[in-house]
Amino acid sequence: MSDFDVMQAGEQTWDVVVVGGGAAGLSAALTLARVRRSVLVIDAGEPRNAPAVGVGVHGILGHDGISPLELLRLGREEVLSYGGRVVAGRVAQIRRDGAAFSVVTEGGQRVRARRVLATTGLVDELPDVPGLAERWGRDVVHCVYCHGWEIRDRTIGVLGSFHQALLFRQMSKHVTLFRHTGAEVTDEQWEQLAALGVAVVDGEVTGLEADGEDRLAGVRLASGVVVPVQELVVAPRFVARAGFLDGLGLTVREHPMGVGEQLEVDGSGFTGVPGVWAAGNVSDVLAGVPAATAAGVTAAAAIHMDLLTADATAAASRVGDGNAFSGRMEAEVSRRVLGARAHGLKPFFDAG
Repeated sequence: MSDFDVMQAGEQTWDVVVVGGGAAGLSAALTLARVRRSVLVIDAGEPRNAPAVGVGVHGILGHDGISPLELLRLGREEVLSYGGRVVAGRVAQIRRDGAAFSVVTEGGQRVRARRVLATTGLVDELPDVPGLAERWGRDVVHCVYCHGWEIRDRTIGVLGSFHQALLFRQMSKHVTLFRHTGAEVTDEQWEQLAALGVAVVDGEVTGLEADGEDRLAGVRLASGVVVPVQELVVAPRFVARAGFLDGLGLTVREHPMGVGEQLEVDGSGFTGVPGVWAAGNVSDVLAGVPAATAAGVTAAAAIHMDLLTADATAAASRVGDGNAFSGRMEAEVSRRVLGARAHGLKPFFDAG
């Protein structure tokens, strides 16, 4: 019997179901489990940064350079140690089920949740250049904070992005901007590139060249010319993985920098739809692992507070005004029995 079968048989309603077991999702689950919330993480096992296994995850204090898969393994162990659950599966749909939510996987498994946290990350839509996708995460990269140090002082090509040309010029003196199909370079930008010693190459890029050891060796232009490079920087379009949330009324918006689409949330990760939060790259396509981790913790705290408020309201409602042990009835009994002596310290001083 699978983990899902066991959970379905018990008909448990989880306090929180976290969809996505990356840095944001596991950090949220850990935070929730530590405050004694029942939390289930459903993860499809497709971390966005898996291609960077050989490079590692950077900027995480105390764990700089750790393998992304090792980081997730440690995170899952920590969640489990506090009573959280992590299961494999891909969520296909989430819909309201009374006061809760019904979370359904592609395999047809179904669990109930009082609150939902989406941490499913994003999809990198790469430039349509033959051979580029196969080298993604190795010698084709996009983030200076993730890979800049590792490719410092190498011969770096930048595909169509003036912004990235500036970023990677900080890491190497040998940077070439390939105009490709990117935006026109303004006069001011031309001057800056020239002053920084960044070469600019016109013409569409039609492929990549590798050496005998399958290392990137050059960029091939439509003219047939091959320009030597050791690393290539690209600017993907980032698209949030949020299709399973269709029907809940969430808002998807373009990132302010025009680099992709993400779920709209407030500072706590709340989507504006009661009971639904989002954190990590699904709601901030530019968030690195440290920022995604922090967003998961922030969302978890907000969800816990929301549940506390709901639980307290429900408890007070169950007691009811007409109950013999309600706060209102207790106050009335005190008034009738004690009268004027119900409040104040005067009776104690009079007795002295």
